[in-house]
Amino acid sequence: MITLATVDDKHLKKDLTEFRIGDTVKVHVAIKEGDKERIQIYQGEVIARRGRGVSASFTVRKVSFGIGVEKIFPLHSKTMRKIEVIRKGKVRRAKLYYLRELRGKAARLREDRD
Repeated sequence: MITLATVDDKHLKKDLTEFRIGDTVKVHVAIKEGDKERIQIYQGEVIARRGRGVSASFTVRKVSFGIGVEKIFPLHSKTMRKIEVIRKGKVRRAKLYYLRELRGKAARLREDRD
């Protein structure tokens, strides 16, 4: 009998970069336009992670032209090509939703130096 775990295992990505909440990341996503495909980079801070296995996802927040933009990425999506960690953040919370209300220098996260 095939269990749900064995079905999920073949869809899991094995080459994922380790990242945590508060890290600044570049997410490389494949965008399909007609018959062409290109890579678009979305850079921001990871403010949340949720789920386990195939259904795991993470939320990245960036400020674009003075407006906060958040995007949720499925962790094991086929369109996501690569995750680069630019900066390690030092935080003490699991979800950084409080950054939504902060502006400017107050919204910066301390860098983890170890």
